[in-house]
Amino acid sequence: MALRETHNPDPAEIRAARAYHTRCRTRFRLACLGFAAAFVLIGGRLVSLGFAETGAGRGGAYDISTTIHRPDILDRNGQMLATDIRGATLFADPKRVLDADEVVERLATVLPNINKATLRKKLLGDGRFVRIARELAPRQQQQVHDLGLPGLGFIQEYRRFYPVGATASHVVGLVDVDNRGLAGIEKFIDNNPQLTMMNPQTDSGSETVAVSLDIGVQHVLREELRNAMKLYEAKAASGIVMNVHTGEVLALASLPDFDPHNRKQALDKERINRIGFGVYEMGSVFKTFTVAGILDSGLANVNSVYDATSPIYFGRFSISDFHGKRRPLTVTEAFIYSSNIASAKMALHMGVPAHQAFLKKLGFLDPVTTELGPSAAPIVPKHWKKLNTMTIAFGHGLSVTPLQLATATLPVVNGGLAVPPTFLPRTREEAAAVSKRVLKPETSAAVVKLMRDNVLRGSGKRADAEGYRVGGKTGTAEKVVNGRYARHALLNSFLSVFPTDDPQYVVLVTLDEPQRVEATNFNSTAGVNAAPTVGKVVARIAPILGVPPKLDETASRFDAKRSATY
Repeated sequence: MALRETHNPDPAEIRAARAYHTRCRTRFRLACLGFAAAFVLIGGRLVSLGFAETGAGRGGAYDISTTIHRPDILDRNGQMLATDIRGATLFADPKRVLDADEVVERLATVLPNINKATLRKKLLGDGRFVRIARELAPRQQQQVHDLGLPGLGFIQEYRRFYPVGATASHVVGLVDVDNRGLAGIEKFIDNNPQLTMMNPQTDSGSETVAVSLDIGVQHVLREELRNAMKLYEAKAASGIVMNVHTGEVLALASLPDFDPHNRKQALDKERINRIGFGVYEMGSVFKTFTVAGILDSGLANVNSVYDATSPIYFGRFSISDFHGKRRPLTVTEAFIYSSNIASAKMALHMGVPAHQAFLKKLGFLDPVTTELGPSAAPIVPKHWKKLNTMTIAFGHGLSVTPLQLATATLPVVNGGLAVPPTFLPRTREEAAAVSKRVLKPETSAAVVKLMRDNVLRGSGKRADAEGYRVGGKTGTAEKVVNGRYARHALLNSFLSVFPTDDPQYVVLVTLDEPQRVEATNFNSTAGVNAAPTVGKVVARIAPILGVPPKLDETASRFDAKRSATY
């Protein structure tokens, strides 16, 4: 058996080894502490840069988006009208830009609208963030990227996208570059954030706001107005469709309109919302309310007679009829033949105070307020006298917005209940809670019957849409030019309701300065341009709205004998 030598360690060696290991552990801990301190310092610096100002003179590294995320806007059937998408914003870090002149000149080849002098000045400044262009198209972003210029970068910001373009622009509105509402429902949303609700139809559960518009009806209205502008050579056109029981606006169009993606267009005064912010003398459509007033007062019925044999002379003024019958007329005949003389006498029969009070009750003397804000204020006579009552009776001397006119029509055709207009969905029960009675039910029934009779055998014949029982009244108003009424400058309108056997919808169309079209033998009165435009609109929207046609209807059931006295 071999012998193995044993070694007993020296205590001094053991102490030396322990000291060595202690020093190693200490150095390792110090190194870890140093690395940790470095990470803390770097992280703190990054945080401070992130929260630093980003103005022209100073700032942090790179700005974050200043745009806000907005809810989607949907029509009453869930169709998308507005949504947010991510868009590229081009920025520069001046500290990393090698040659400001080169950057400016080469960027201008891709973005020709940039202000080169302003950009050059910013790139030579002390800041760390310069926003150069927002809402770049993908192609532009790629072109800038391909330039390979140091110091440039992109951030993603929200931008608003309107899938239907200009179709509903006057209602939906638009936003600024920071995605904040400037007009329309967009602005209303910012002022009423409680409107938003989660959308169960989307996987992301994004927030949405529903409006009362039916985009199908909106498309038809806008298209027919555009066709009418072209056919009748009008300078502008506008229209509105409302539910007579709920006050919901199902469509509103005013041409020329604007593309909400192009903010400059919205500033053009010719592209205003004429329905809510244009103020006009509306002409003979006002006879609808004159007749409603005299019937509701109980002073006359549809068979009462007013003498329209000769003009009315009042000082240096005279009131006559366009195509006068020059004989006494019943209320029914006065409405169908659109007699100015008989209408003036009806209003005088009511009396000046009562006539004024009746129009105020219908809302003609005050602005109408909706989610789009207050409408333009009506132009009311400062001193309402006898002559004012006579001229207002046939639509001159009181200027209102078409929105006021359409809203005032609701109680005239729905059984007598005044309903506030709205651009948000509303049930009949909800509408009933905010409605008030302003007319007798029998007054409403009588006026609807007169409106239908006017389409069957009066000035509104061209508005008839077969099967859909349209009723209405024409209005051909001379506009004031240089302080005088001008026969060559007309505002034509047709105020309608359908179906007259069960009124559901009001349709109002206006054409601004339509011209005579010799090739088709048209003159420029409302009966030959505004009325047929309404007829085309109704024929197309009635199926969308679920109004069934009745093709067996005959004119005989609406002859004069059925105009019963009440």
